[in-house]
Amino acid sequence: MKQRVLQLACVAGVLLPSLAMAAGAIEGDVKQQATNWHAIIMFLLFVAFTLCVTYWAARRTKSASDFYAAGGGITGFQNGLAIAGDYMSAASFLGISAMVFEKGYDGLIYSMGFLVGWPVILFLVAERLRNLGKYTFADVASYRLQQTPVRSFAATSTLVVVAIYLIAQMVGAGKLIQLLFGMSYTSAVLMVGVLMVCYVLFGGMLATTWVQIIKAVLLLSGATFMAIMVLATVGFSPELMFEKAVAAHSKGVAIMAPGKTDPIDSISLGLALMFGTAGLPHILMRFFTVSDAKDARKSVFFATGFIGYFYILTFIIGFGAIMLVLNQPGMMETVVKNGKSVTQLIGGNNMAAVHLAEAVGGDMFLGFISAVAFATILAVVAGLALSGASAVSHDLYASVIKKGKANEADEIRVSKITTVVLGVVAIVLGLVFEKQNIAFMVGLAFSIAASANFPVLFLSMFWKGLTTRGAVIGGFIGLLSAVVLIVLGPTVWVEVLKHEHAVFPYKNPAIFSMTLAFVSTWLISVLDKSRQADEEKAKFEAQFVRAMTGIGASGASKH
Repeated sequence: MKQRVLQLACVAGVLLPSLAMAAGAIEGDVKQQATNWHAIIMFLLFVAFTLCVTYWAARRTKSASDFYAAGGGITGFQNGLAIAGDYMSAASFLGISAMVFEKGYDGLIYSMGFLVGWPVILFLVAERLRNLGKYTFADVASYRLQQTPVRSFAATSTLVVVAIYLIAQMVGAGKLIQLLFGMSYTSAVLMVGVLMVCYVLFGGMLATTWVQIIKAVLLLSGATFMAIMVLATVGFSPELMFEKAVAAHSKGVAIMAPGKTDPIDSISLGLALMFGTAGLPHILMRFFTVSDAKDARKSVFFATGFIGYFYILTFIIGFGAIMLVLNQPGMMETVVKNGKSVTQLIGGNNMAAVHLAEAVGGDMFLGFISAVAFATILAVVAGLALSGASAVSHDLYASVIKKGKANEADEIRVSKITTVVLGVVAIVLGLVFEKQNIAFMVGLAFSIAASANFPVLFLSMFWKGLTTRGAVIGGFIGLLSAVVLIVLGPTVWVEVLKHEHAVFPYKNPAIFSMTLAFVSTWLISVLDKSRQADEEKAKFEAQFVRAMTGIGASGASKH
């Protein structure tokens, strides 16, 4: 059983945003392991149940509002759980606990980067987003600006983020299933692509929401069980757990203190995680599934609670792995790194949580955790596919091509066609990138969201002086600078392209690309003296009233 997880360390880094810009490469072939029937049976049960949910949702999905936003009928608690399900990845589970296992206290500090973005969304974005928008964040960004250029930019940015995220998720899914389930890489990628299309094509946002809720419950339940079992071994005394972990770890008491990192890289990564979260299109889209701004606030409140609880659990799991897994017979291996023999966990540090699952729950619980890891990927790719489809059908087709005169039936049809195309593209890209180092891609997605989407969204809601010209040019500058700096940085320029030195010295570009986006958006808007710019500025007062009061905002559909 232990050998099934060999080499997964390099895979988990693919999906983990916090490690994405620092993770090692996926190098060479991954050896397919023996079939894990426990994991396969549990996963098939999950698929069967979620397909039943999709059938139920399909019978209730009749209008565009139903398809894009579940008719606005999701409660704040349900949406908070779905947001948590969309945001908590299997790789966060594996990767954050691995960071705690390796570095101790630093792992907890790192995970806070994911959490601190949510108060930003709660106090700055959620309420105004729900009051001003309908289906996508482009509805808000273009509220008082010219529809065609702003929606074109928003759709482009959304599709770039979705494509990058999908590549990382598809490759990660293939590797995870190959290693944990014993299936072939190709069949794994095909399965993920087909199921993703089924959820979105037939059930729309309603089915996607419930897939995310189910996944969140499974992941939180599994992590909670692991944490309880770890604490039970020390009489539920965190102090004793820390003492035993310090005694077992090679770094000793140093794991209880912060380490040394490049301050610019750290700040830049923190900005990407904090503000990138508030710019991810598939996360922002979730706020249109509730009936009003009050439930939007509740969504963020509950999501923050679930996500914060999850990261506390990963901290316990990481220290539990130090205590119960480190140096245990049958869980360590000797490998050669840089000409030296090194003793490590079988599969590397990212396997800490998986080994701990076997240690506290045996083969059955290991199978459960493996199935949850795959279920997590399905929940994420379904949300990504829906946000990509809505960008094409709602922002490009209905608003740009048809100038707002498209009927709902045509719009939904375009969205479903786009979903199928995205599914095919995701499968093809997953197969093409199988042996490539894509560890930087999720980090790039967060950087683009923070550098392109967030500045335009934020300024459109809070700054009277924003103009169409400033939003579009500034947004594209943020998008392109994030991409270029990632490519010129150490992660791609050195690790992927094999150059000796990076042109751009930092792994995380957000502090530079996000600043550039804000400054250029402000400067171009200030310099725009056109008549159109004056009219756009004059419309801010009406927008502000609706943003604060919700008067005129769309309500929930009645089923």
